[in-house]
Amino acid sequence: MTENLDIQLKLSRHQAVNGLKYQRLTIELTGRDRIIHPQDLCKLELPAGIDTTQGVVLTGRAPIWLYGYLIHELHPTAWVGCYDPRLGAVVVATHTRGVSVGQIIPLEISDARLHPALMIVGPPDSGKSVLAHGLFQSLLAVESRVYLQRANWDGEGNYTLELGENSDPEAFKAKNKGGLTPDFFPYHAQAILKLRRENLLTIVDVGGMVQPEKQPILEACTHYLIISSKPEAIEPWHEFCGDRGNLTPVATIHSTLEEVEIVHQEQPFLEITCGPWVVGQTAKVPEVLLARIKDLLGK
Repeated sequence: MTENLDIQLKLSRHQAVNGLKYQRLTIELTGRDRIIHPQDLCKLELPAGIDTTQGVVLTGRAPIWLYGYLIHELHPTAWVGCYDPRLGAVVVATHTRGVSVGQIIPLEISDARLHPALMIVGPPDSGKSVLAHGLFQSLLAVESRVYLQRANWDGEGNYTLELGENSDPEAFKAKNKGGLTPDFFPYHAQAILKLRRENLLTIVDVGGMVQPEKQPILEACTHYLIISSKPEAIEPWHEFCGDRGNLTPVATIHSTLEEVEIVHQEQPFLEITCGPWVVGQTAKVPEVLLARIKDLLGK
C-alpha cells in the first residue's frame, strides 16, 4: 500500500472467473472532502510489488485524469483494465496475445446476493437529479458501497451538478442529450442487476416520464421513491411502480421551492413536503428521509 497526500493506492492479487490471474489497484481518496488536485500527481507513486507479467485492473472512484495517469504508469505490465461495475474489467491496453483491447474480463463475485435498488421517479422539473445526487453524497459518508445509476438520456449527471459557478448546467445538458433506443432500458436493467451484487444500495434515476419501455428497469429494482412538484402526477407513478412493478414504496416527496420540511405520514411509507431541490439552493437531505433510505442498507 502507498499513500500520497489524499490518494491511497492498494495492490492486491486475484483470479478472474475465467481463471486469469491479475492484480487489482484500488484507488481511495482519503481526504474528508474526497477532493484531489492535478498537482498531486507529481508526488504519486505506484505501490511496490507490481508483477509486470500479469495484468492490472484499476478500480475506485477518482477523476478521469488520475485514471489516465495510472494507465500510463502501468504501461510495462502485461495489460491494463478499468473496472466498470456494470460490465467487469474493460481492457484498455495490452502487450500480450492472451488479452485484447476491448475485452471484458468478468471478475470474481464477492457477494452473490442481490441488494436493494431504489428508483427515483417523478415528473420533470421536480428535482429528481438533485435529490438523487444529494442522497448519494450523504450515503457515501457512511457507506462506500452505494452507486448512483443515471438510467436516462437527458445529459444530466453528477458532473452537471458539480460544475463551477460560471458554468451553465442547462447548456451542458442540451449539448450532451441523447435519445431513446430499443436497447437503452434493457441495457440499464442488466447493469442494475450487476450493480446490486456489488453494492449495498443502487440508486436509479430513470427520468420524468411514465413509459412502458421502462418495464425492464421495474423488473431490476426493488423499491421506489416519488418526488413531485405536481400533486396530480403522484398517483400515476404509484400505479406504475407499485401496482405494475410490484416495487415497495419508500417515500413520497412533495417538492417545493420553499425552505420547508413537513412530515405528513411515516407509515406505510414516508410522505413529506420539503425543498428546494434546485442546483445551488438545495439544503441537506432531511434526516427523516435519510434514515428511511439507510434502512435499505441494513444498517
